[in-house]
Amino acid sequence: MASEAPLLQPVVTGGLILVAALTLFAGYRVIKGPTVPDRVVALDTIGTNVVAIAALFALATGEGLFVTVSLVLAIIGFISTIAVSQYVVEGDIIE
Repeated sequence: MASEAPLLQPVVTGGLILVAALTLFAGYRVIKGPTVPDRVVALDTIGTNVVAIAALFALATGEGLFVTVSLVLAIIGFISTIAVSQYVVEGDIIE
């Protein structure tokens, strides 16, 4: 990848560092969040950041498998966010 686009590798590395730091901040919000909805949003943010990390890692390594992994993680994150939100609002997931 370095011979194809010399500027891409530092940008991807910087993006990985930035997303990892933001994931740590979201983890702090999960632990110290004052309300349950704050924690749910922080968990959704962590899921989105993990998807971004997988996609950036796919760019860095050139492995297409990580793109598939990121798509599956995005689907699982979306479904789990809907389920947790339903539980927080109504107290039951399936009526």
